[in-house]
Amino acid sequence: MPASLTLDFLPFSARPNGVLIVFCDDGLKFGGAARVVLEPAGDLIKRAAEAERFKGKHGSTLEIVAPAGLAVPRLIVIGVGRVKDLKAESWVKLGGVAMGKIPPAATEATIIADLPGGAPKPERVADMAMGMRLRAYVFDRYKTKRKDDQTPAQHVKVGIAVSGVAAVQKAFASRDAIASGVLLARDLVNEPPNILFPDEFARRTNALKKFGVAVEILDVPAMKKLGMNALLGVGQGSQHESRMVVMRWNGGKKGLPPVAFIGKGVCFDTGGISIKPASGMEDMKGDMAGAACVVGLMQALAQRKAKVNAVGAIGLVENMPDGKAQRPGDIVTTMSGQTIEIINTDAEGRLVLADVLHYVNKRFKPKFMVNLATLTGAIIVALGHEYAGMFSNDDTLSERLTKAGQATGERVWRMPLGPEYDKKIDSKFADMKNTGGRDGGAITAAQLLARFVDKTPWAHLDIAGTGFASPQSDINKSWGSGYGVRLLDRLVADHYEK
Repeated sequence: MPASLTLDFLPFSARPNGVLIVFCDDGLKFGGAARVVLEPAGDLIKRAAEAERFKGKHGSTLEIVAPAGLAVPRLIVIGVGRVKDLKAESWVKLGGVAMGKIPPAATEATIIADLPGGAPKPERVADMAMGMRLRAYVFDRYKTKRKDDQTPAQHVKVGIAVSGVAAVQKAFASRDAIASGVLLARDLVNEPPNILFPDEFARRTNALKKFGVAVEILDVPAMKKLGMNALLGVGQGSQHESRMVVMRWNGGKKGLPPVAFIGKGVCFDTGGISIKPASGMEDMKGDMAGAACVVGLMQALAQRKAKVNAVGAIGLVENMPDGKAQRPGDIVTTMSGQTIEIINTDAEGRLVLADVLHYVNKRFKPKFMVNLATLTGAIIVALGHEYAGMFSNDDTLSERLTKAGQATGERVWRMPLGPEYDKKIDSKFADMKNTGGRDGGAITAAQLLARFVDKTPWAHLDIAGTGFASPQSDINKSWGSGYGVRLLDRLVADHYEK
């Protein structure tokens, strides 16, 4: 995979350079611009397709090395299936397929963005380019050696030939911003925990200031003054002090209430005194994927100058077991005044979110709040790695999130909430306990969070199965997925920009 990518948009008349990529439908038909370029090859593609049983099915590919008649080192034909069935997300995936077929050592490639029946709309070409950016991502900054057969070119330049350069460039600007937000989230999730501890994570959010985001970092004394004892209790066993970061983008009308996004940022989770098993514990560097998403989303909104007022807030802690660590049996008083008995110190994310949710709700009085958290293994048992679990007190917000998930491929599945589950987190000694046991574990965790949002429309996304180590796809080969950035950007774009 190339180490870096440059995308240029060119007119159809431009001369192809490097690897040549074209699209065909399920009848092996090409667009007019592609036919002109392929004409010197005669019936080469037809014969190769017959030999390989290539039918032009969506996402399928045909490769011809040193194609006779064409002055290119390699020809790649990508099937799109039936043109009328293509949707925006189809083009994103096609961009990922195209990027994935460029050989690792290639330095140049040309894609002819044309189809039988006419050139695709500028927005669809822009979607394809976004898919290429997402697929090109690699996180290898800590590698010092590579296998000989995996040595990539340091840079690949891809020219995308289109019917209207200016229109595609305009459409791509917003997609480029979204892709940058996703890649930022992936970077944060992929970083090792000895590098990205709470203070360093908070420091990196300052980079959003160049996009016009106001960034406020609260340290331990500031949070103590606010009474955020639930959040602080999680991090009190670590040598790395906890932080909370509040990010604000004011792109909407002055005075309008913001939309709000809250992220769990446990930079490493040992489980604390209730320590986790050693096997797989290294994955707990990704327990801040919710916070990473919020940071990536705030950058995307600001970079594309979204016409919305938005708040992003993340609670950053490290859950470690030392002599100062929180104990099972402890009782903490949250910022809201409600008390929580600690039953299991590995049920820590909900403690962080409880204080941050209350803080955001009280200070900003938002239109809605959406929080993201790699909160429970129970949601993976329920939904696997294909959907995030969604819990909500508002049907409209839930429906909008569901549709945004279907449009972007970052899917959510609504799970139940109800007073029957409250009984499982009732405590003999405090207002509630922080875990209700194994049965319905994802639900009781959400039920606790619901006690800190009052009547504000709210959705909790449990991304334990999608935030990291999720199945790889045409647009992601990274351990950290960046899940949620595209989902929530789409939610905002479709319903909350004015």
